[in-house]
Amino acid sequence: MLLADLPEETEEVIGDRGYDSNRIRLSLAERNITACIPPKKNRKSKLPYDWHLYKKRHLIENMFAKLKDWRRIATRYDRCAHIFMSAIHIAATFIFYLKE
Repeated sequence: MLLADLPEETEEVIGDRGYDSNRIRLSLAERNITACIPPKKNRKSKLPYDWHLYKKRHLIENMFAKLKDWRRIATRYDRCAHIFMSAIHIAATFIFYLKE
């Protein structure tokens, strides 16, 4: 997804170190979007970010990993987007209920 494609109501963007560039940060700041991106190791001036918000990114990554356990989703087996989205909903429901 491109930064220009972000919805208007976007308030925060959580990204990994690969998105740490002055150009991306400036683009987000111009649209009043808070960037939660940790600085790269080689950055001279370490910019602050919300560590607690960044930890939530890990939960999202874990959900994608669990969805990819389903072969149908990992290989994009379905041709139609609406059927693929239905498979994601079914898998997410199973993951949610099997968690408890």
